[in-house]
Amino acid sequence: MYDAVNGYRRLVALSIYGLVAAGGYLAALVIRFDLRWPPAYSAVFLGTLALLVAIRVGSSILFRLSLGRWRFISTRDVARLGAATATGTVVFYLLTRILPFTVPVPRSIIVTEWVLTTFVTAAIWLVYRSGYEWLRHHRSGINGSAKRVLVVGAGEAGNLLAKEMLRSPAGYRPVGFVDDDRAKVGARLQGLPVLGRIADVAHLVEQYGVSELHIAVPSASPDDLRRIVAVCKSTGRRFKVLPGIAEVLAGDVRVNHLRDVRIEDLLGRPPVKLKLPELAADLAGRSVLITGAAGSIGSELARQVALHGPRLLVCFDQAETELFYLEMELRRSHPEVKLVALIGDIVDAAAVDRVFRSYRPDRVFHAAAYKHVPMMEANPREAFRNNVIGTWRVGDSAGRHGAGKFVLVSTDKAVHPANIMGATKRLAEVIGLELGTRYVNTAFMAVRFGNVLGSNGSVIPVFQRQLTDGHPLTVTHPEATRYFMTIQEAVQLILQASVLPEVRGGIAMLEMGEPMRISDLARKLLELSGVQDVDDHIVYTGLRPGERLHEELIASDEEGIETSISKVHVVASRNGLTGGILGSVLAWERALGEGREVDVMSALSKLFPALGNGGGRPTHAPLADKSAHVAA
Repeated sequence: MYDAVNGYRRLVALSIYGLVAAGGYLAALVIRFDLRWPPAYSAVFLGTLALLVAIRVGSSILFRLSLGRWRFISTRDVARLGAATATGTVVFYLLTRILPFTVPVPRSIIVTEWVLTTFVTAAIWLVYRSGYEWLRHHRSGINGSAKRVLVVGAGEAGNLLAKEMLRSPAGYRPVGFVDDDRAKVGARLQGLPVLGRIADVAHLVEQYGVSELHIAVPSASPDDLRRIVAVCKSTGRRFKVLPGIAEVLAGDVRVNHLRDVRIEDLLGRPPVKLKLPELAADLAGRSVLITGAAGSIGSELARQVALHGPRLLVCFDQAETELFYLEMELRRSHPEVKLVALIGDIVDAAAVDRVFRSYRPDRVFHAAAYKHVPMMEANPREAFRNNVIGTWRVGDSAGRHGAGKFVLVSTDKAVHPANIMGATKRLAEVIGLELGTRYVNTAFMAVRFGNVLGSNGSVIPVFQRQLTDGHPLTVTHPEATRYFMTIQEAVQLILQASVLPEVRGGIAMLEMGEPMRISDLARKLLELSGVQDVDDHIVYTGLRPGERLHEELIASDEEGIETSISKVHVVASRNGLTGGILGSVLAWERALGEGREVDVMSALSKLFPALGNGGGRPTHAPLADKSAHVAA
């Protein structure tokens, strides 16, 4: 059915092009002789008419002029039209000079026909497209469903967005633009006026009956975006943002790219974007293992690695359902990548060894870990087994089986650890670095960063669930601060560390700017949600077990060393933990197996004196008193 309709459109389009050429030829002849028909040229006209029509139709096919989708006509199509008609004119002129006509076709007629055919064809396209768009908007207006939209930003992004809405309204009717560039005020884009500056939005919304605002300033800094959001919020109208500059540069801006403003759009610093030109060469054709692949970081790692053509991608996790959906997504988006999804526990020595023996990974990204601080305070044994023993299992297998690189995903809570989670992740860092001295053919490294916005169980999803349920947002302390980064930034840092020579045997860290107060984050989210009295919707609960007011990225006995990437540093440690830890890990594992958890906890307390006092109060009980601690 589709082929039949498409063929019909092509036939109609080619017929119209032929008729335009014939009409243009006739008009050119009449114009040449002062609107009179010259009998002497009747024979040559009739003899060359079919030739000209055939040339015009043939050049339309050759230059792939639009053959039925005229509502999508663009300037590129007009350029092809000019090339097609110019080529056809040259061919027609040469043939009329070669063929034995008694009276030659005057050159002025040939040139006039070329001009008429080109402009009339372009005019038909324009009338068709304008009529189609008017009809769609007229119908949507009759139905009363079209939302009147004011576009914030009269740059390339705003222009492309308005163009898309005019072409395919999708329930939107743009009424104009606002922009802070005074030179643009009063100008027109896509036939729509730039009505004023961003500060004028409030009265323009009332004047033009705007029901929705679309922010099309993808290059805006977080400070500028916060200012724009505040102005839009003051109108009481819904607003959306066009997020990506990449689509604008590619000329691909769609209405469905619009989304609500997210909290990560309002970070106190511009998101860091690292260039990864070496990554494709490092991953292409290799076997890559990702542990914790079903988690927020692990799944994004899998997506990014799949983009770079690995020979084999092994996703390892014990979360069956999340791994199932990740596998479906990757098989759909990257069918060319050989993918293996494995259910297993990183503490299971036999399972881990089997993965390495079967798939021989060249690159290992170890993202599997327990990360929730209060929960790990209540479950210290499991935190130690997973984060310490599990890291040793995976890292040791990577070294024994000859993996080229092992990258550990760590956390800022490993700096001066004051809770079980931080202590176990610091031990994981040390284990990785010490394994690097044992297995010199494997490059061991760690990556340390702060809180990841939007990751499973992080503060933003918790806040959003509380908002959905109609509950106030719970914040531990008014002055509590954290370093925040997006999932994309975190994954970029992990991948950059894997190809940065300076990081081998060290810890990579992203320059994350100044920490943000969690209470400020809560206020911004409430403002984006339209809540008026934001302070009335925040409840302070006090620091939870294991939490502290402020986190650090570098310990007092560590040093940040610059790398070839300006935003990435290598952390050099001098705290004396390295050396002998691997032997202790084996002893700790035996102690856990024999039920001597208290010995392990005692050893951790000696290594990390601040453990248990992260928020200025005791935060955990000895493992032997675990049940009492949980009840408390």
